[in-house]
Amino acid sequence: MKVFGITGGTGCGKTTALSCLKDRGGYLIDCDEVYHRLLEEDRDLLAALDARFPGVVEDGVLDRKKLGTIVFADPAALQDLNATIGPFVLRAIEAQVDAARSQGAPVAAIDAIGLMESGLGGLCDWTIAVTAPVEDRVRRLMAREGISEDYARLRIGAQKSNEEFSRMCDYTLHNDCDSAQAFMERCNALFDQLI
Repeated sequence: MKVFGITGGTGCGKTTALSCLKDRGGYLIDCDEVYHRLLEEDRDLLAALDARFPGVVEDGVLDRKKLGTIVFADPAALQDLNATIGPFVLRAIEAQVDAARSQGAPVAAIDAIGLMESGLGGLCDWTIAVTAPVEDRVRRLMAREGISEDYARLRIGAQKSNEEFSRMCDYTLHNDCDSAQAFMERCNALFDQLI
C-alpha cells in the first residue's frame, strides 16, 4: 500500500485531490475529522488544551471560535496548539494507516495542513502540496463556510504560504484551473505517474 500525504492551505482544493484518490480505491484519513473526534472523545486532549489556552474549554466542550481567534492572530500560539494536539493526532492517524493496510487498500491518503511539522509526513511514501491563488482561496472559504472576508484572510494569513508548502513536499498540485474538472485532470495526471 502506498501512503500519500496531502497538505496545503485552506481553500486550495485538497478535497478535490483526495476525491481523485478515493476514486482509485483510496482510504482517506482526514486529520481535521480525527482531531474533532478526539475533541469529543479524549478528555486528556481537552485538559491539555485548557491548560495551554485557559478559558477555551467550558463544561468539557472546546469553544473553537475562541481558540481560533487566539491562534490565528498569534503565530506562537498556533505553534503551541499544533505541539499540544500533535501527539494525540499522530497516534490516531497511525492506527488508521494500519487499518487501511489490514483492509487491503491500494492507497491511503492523509489530509493534514500540518503534515510535515506533525510528523505525519514520515508515514508517507509521497507528500503533495496543494496550492492556489490567495484570492481564489478567500472566495472559496467565504462561500463554503459563510465567514467574512476579514476572517477568511485572517485564517489564510495564519497558514504557511504556497511556497512554503511546496518546499516541504515532494510534489505540488497548483490549483489555478478554470474548473474543478480541470483540476481533477491535473491531479489524476500526477497520481497516474505515482501509482
